[in-house]
Amino acid sequence: MTDEHDASELRTLGLEPEDLDGHTIEELSDYLDAGREPADPSIDDSPGCRLALDALERLRGVTSAMLAADEAANAEVDDSWVDRILSGIALDARAGRRIPVDSGDARIDLGVTEGAVRGLVRAAEELFPGVLVGRCRLDGDVTEPGAPVRLDLEVSVPYGEPIPALAQQLRAEVGRRLAAHTELVVAGIDITIEDISRADEGESDAAE
Repeated sequence: MTDEHDASELRTLGLEPEDLDGHTIEELSDYLDAGREPADPSIDDSPGCRLALDALERLRGVTSAMLAADEAANAEVDDSWVDRILSGIALDARAGRRIPVDSGDARIDLGVTEGAVRGLVRAAEELFPGVLVGRCRLDGDVTEPGAPVRLDLEVSVPYGEPIPALAQQLRAEVGRRLAAHTELVVAGIDITIEDISRADEGESDAAE
């Protein structure tokens, strides 16, 4: 990993101004650099901006730790996995489909966006140091109450962790969050390990 990971955050991610309520990913990065001060309501009150900010902040924390380890080991690391994580963040910022929530009152129409659910899933990585969730896809008709839905996650994990156990723990945590905050009927959660961060050798592996 090199200092270029900061510049990577500013690459074009397929985001349009409307995805971030008129802001750009560069502006969000600058806002993080400034410690979110002075407060900007147009950013803080935007669901898309908040999702992108939170994900970028977690990504910075992990990549900073990896950078220090790589420098100590004099290792070179392929930055492509960062691009994949950032691409996932770009998808999270988009609202996507509307997922209905039963309010118990026919006069009240409640729902959450697909982007908010992806952000909820991504936030589970906070409980697993070194884990980063990249692509998060909801397969199925999320707009139809009771329809089965499968979740497809692409994940980067730290070297040395037992992958089957880590994947199972992440799967359980994601399932718990979905059950607590949505009414989705989750038929399964598929986790693909796209990268293994290896600070000692500076390599990335892929497994499923």
